[in-house]
Amino acid sequence: MTDQGYVHRLRAGAPGKPILFVFHGTGGDENQFFDFGSRLLPDATVVSPRGDVSEYGAARFFKRTGEGVYDMADLARATDKMARYVKELAVEHSASQVLGLGFSNGANILANVLIEHGGLFDAAALMHPLIPFKPRDNAALQGTKVLITAGERDPISPVPLTQALADYFGRQKAETKVEWHPGGHDIRPNEIEAIRALFAPYA
Repeated sequence: MTDQGYVHRLRAGAPGKPILFVFHGTGGDENQFFDFGSRLLPDATVVSPRGDVSEYGAARFFKRTGEGVYDMADLARATDKMARYVKELAVEHSASQVLGLGFSNGANILANVLIEHGGLFDAAALMHPLIPFKPRDNAALQGTKVLITAGERDPISPVPLTQALADYFGRQKAETKVEWHPGGHDIRPNEIEAIRALFAPYA
């Protein structure tokens, strides 16, 4: 199914329930977290778009010029496109809340939508995000629930930048939590449990 230029998977949920958007990492696709999201919130509408940028055949949500070096013009394009996509599907499915979950590149597009369109998401789980620039302040983030999960030895998402992103959301008065594990750019059981806890009130 294609909507607003994204190939995606969608499972319609029960009326009056949340909508959960799940965003894959570089080289993933709309299947990477679809089943996980469906298990997290069995009654929710679950949407998993495939990134519309190809990096040597690997799907991504925005372009980059190197590891950790973003094409900022394309990030702006992708962020605005994704925000429109989220808003339209949330209205179409009469969602009670808008929730997001992303890993790596998927966490980065989700994080930048939060930064630029504060108030669009009620809660978001950012797994191993990397925001290598200073985000703009956005008072509309106040009260948004933000979970960041990260590895203490992650070579792709270094600890100082992870902490800087958490501090940013804290300054915006978002309800921010960071869940660390001792590994790298991989997903561990304690991250999954933290995500379950974040979304449990919306089940």
